Amino acid sequence: MPKPIAIAGIMGAMGRNLAAMAAADGRFMLVGGTEAPNSAALNKHISDALNLLNVSGEISSDITVAAKNAKVFIDFTRPAATLATLEALKATECKAVVIGTTGFSEEENKKIKAYAKHFAIVKTGNFSLGVNLLSGFVKKAAAVLGEDWDIEIIEAHHRRKVDAPSGTAILLGESAAEGRGKPLSEIRTPAREGITGARVKGSIGFSAIRGGGIVGEHDVRFESETESLVLSHKAWDRSTFAKGALEAALWVVDKPHGLYDMHDVLGL
Repeated sequence: MPKPIAIAGIMGAMGRNLAAMAAADGRFMLVGGTEAPNSAALNKHISDALNLLNVSGEISSDITVAAKNAKVFIDFTRPAATLATLEALKATECKAVVIGTTGFSEEENKKIKAYAKHFAIVKTGNFSLGVNLLSGFVKKAAAVLGEDWDIEIIEAHHRRKVDAPSGTAILLGESAAEGRGKPLSEIRTPAREGITGARVKGSIGFSAIRGGGIVGEHDVRFESETESLVLSHKAWDRSTFAKGALEAALWVVDKPHGLYDMHDVLGL
């Protein structure tokens, strides 16, 4: 039986990727989508708006309408919109959520943990298999290499990305910090500009590049006085994230309430 799903921001770049892949995958039935109140796509049937077959439902600005027949809601939007979605979903029968939104504040992440009492939520900074394997390698390297090795995470994305560092960079930073047995908040280097002074031993730094149409590139550099180790991942197409998000949707649909990540989905 195909799993009914709904997609937030269905006319955006990620929403279109998710919709097209779900429509072509017999394991899913796309039954709803949302757009902003000023969108020209509102009230259009999804099949007409996106030229897709094997879908049902209209595009709405109302979360409860879009999720009416869904078992899983997928959200790759912005933090405030995602939190509003979670609140609205409490009034529906849809109790599984996949969150690919990035840029949450510490306070917003606490709110998502609270919502996990009502929903089964898969939330991660990156849904690709390669990145999640990379995070495991980073954790291991950080545990093996001592604090004489500086860790710097360099990420590059398209010019339209609004948050920095990326959610993937933060995910990798958290893996490195976990490898060193400390929370990232304790050993993260502040953004650098001007006279910043010497680097604090054992700290983890971040650098961000924004330009053109870069889908996503991440390098984790381990630097000692005598050698370098670089662990790297490059995404060529957003479909890799959509594929992972759909696998997460399939996995989470029957899970108990709680907060999960892609390591849970992939059994890593």
